[in-house]
Amino acid sequence: LLFLLLIALHGSLALVQTPAFLMVQTNQMVTLSCKTQTSPSNTRIYWLRLRQALSANSHYEFLAYWESKKTVYGKEVDSEKLTVHGNPPQNVLTLQNVKPADSGVYFCMIIGIPNLVFGTGTQLSVVDVLPTSPQPTKKTSPKKKVCHRVPTRVTQKRLSCAPLILGLLAAGVLILLVSLGVAIHLRCLQRRARLRLLKQFYK
Repeated sequence: LLFLLLIALHGSLALVQTPAFLMVQTNQMVTLSCKTQTSPSNTRIYWLRLRQALSANSHYEFLAYWESKKTVYGKEVDSEKLTVHGNPPQNVLTLQNVKPADSGVYFCMIIGIPNLVFGTGTQLSVVDVLPTSPQPTKKTSPKKKVCHRVPTRVTQKRLSCAPLILGLLAAGVLILLVSLGVAIHLRCLQRRARLRLLKQFYK
């Protein structure tokens, strides 16, 4: 259920982006791909970036699109750092010498009728030092939790583990409800940001 909610939040399956998540070190090159499933070959594919976490003031930053064998850039976009190329069904965005400031969620988009159609999104994180994997440690056999039983009463045997099971079930339901609430809230915030972007394209 949570996976389906995240898919609905991040975009349409008509535009599939790869990879979904990417963490790289500073000054590396990054390649992001967008593949259209149903659009004709002359469809213009836009690339956008959402730098900050979703909030009431979130907005998309227009980066570039590919047209007639050249890249058309948005305002204040460094043409030496960012390039876009390729016609549908495959379109590629390349970033050179990335910095932590380049982190964010990158979306490809097409202008549909009557709505804008967004890709599934790529979460890019640029860090100075990549996290290291923890060193293997000597495994110790965990102590098994034993429910103490009273041999003279059958009812006490059954009830000794009941609170633990009920607690786990309650925690699972609570986590599910919280995840659902967060997904709905993020969906509303992203919809507001997209409505603001829609007004800009149809002015």
